[in-house]
Amino acid sequence: MGMPALSSREWTADMVRALPDDPRHRYECVDGELLVSPAPRPHHQIVLGELYVRMKAYLAATRVGITIMAPSDVELDPKTLVQPDLYVVPRVSAPTDEIVTAIRRETIPLLLFVEVLSPSTARYDRVIKRQRYLRAGVEYWIVDADAQLIDRWVPSATHAEAVTDRLVWKPRADAVAFDLDIAEFFAAVAEDTTIYDVWRGSV
Repeated sequence: MGMPALSSREWTADMVRALPDDPRHRYECVDGELLVSPAPRPHHQIVLGELYVRMKAYLAATRVGITIMAPSDVELDPKTLVQPDLYVVPRVSAPTDEIVTAIRRETIPLLLFVEVLSPSTARYDRVIKRQRYLRAGVEYWIVDADAQLIDRWVPSATHAEAVTDRLVWKPRADAVAFDLDIAEFFAAVAEDTTIYDVWRGSV
C-alpha cells in the first residue's frame, strides 16, 4: 500500500481503524489528514518509559487521573484519531461509556498530551498535533531528548515555554504539583540508554 494512495483522500477515524495492522508504522489522522510515522526506536521508548513511570507514581499518589502510554487511540472527533505517546485521563465518577462520549465531545477534556520528539515526527508533533491538542483545550508537552528540554504548551499561549530546569505541573488547583527535575530526568534516560547499548553490543 503506497503512500500516495494513502494520503490523497480525506481520512476519518473509522478509516484509520480499518487499515491492516502494520507493526512498522503508526497511522493517525488529524482534521482529515493522514499521519504516517515509523514505529518508535528504543531510545524513544526509554524516554517515554521514564516519564510514564514518574507520571504514574504522581497520579497514583494524588488520585487526579490515570496515565496511558502508546499505542492507544484517542478520537477527538470523527476526522481526528491520534496515538499520543502519553496522555492523562481525569479521574471522574461515571460509567465508562459516558466518560468516552464526554471526552470525544470535549466536555471532559483530557489533562495532558505528551509526545517524545523524533526526527520523523517533528512536523506532526510541533505543528499538526500541537494545533489540534491545544484546540481541544489540553496542555501539551514535547519532550526533546536531544536538546534535553521539554517544550510546554498551554492552550492560551502563543509560544511554548522551553523548560530546561524544573517542570512544575498542577493539573488541578487543589492537587500537589508534579515536579520534574529536567537534568535528573535526562540523566536517568542516559543511564538506561547506556545499559541498553551495552546489552545490544553483547548480543
